[in-house]
Amino acid sequence: MSAVEQSNTALQPSVVMYSTAFCGYCDRARALLNRKGVPVVEIKVDENMADREAMLKRTGGRRTVPQIFIGDRHVGGYEELAQLERQGALDALLQGR
Repeated sequence: MSAVEQSNTALQPSVVMYSTAFCGYCDRARALLNRKGVPVVEIKVDENMADREAMLKRTGGRRTVPQIFIGDRHVGGYEELAQLERQGALDALLQGR
């Protein structure tokens, strides 16, 4: 990786996705982010109740998955992520703009 690529990666906000093992919308969100080459920190809330509680607290009580965060911004679920993509706003958000 070049110094420019490393610098750009360092400026990109982290992407965190709360998910479960069997979740079609999680699969779609993961695929969209993978196509964009975005590394995703995935937290499986069906494997650890403490992680589920953390998700509930962080999302203001939302129980559905996926719940996606880009940096500190709560994007929502797959539908909201896809809407950002359709609007042309996802790339800028992923780049920290």
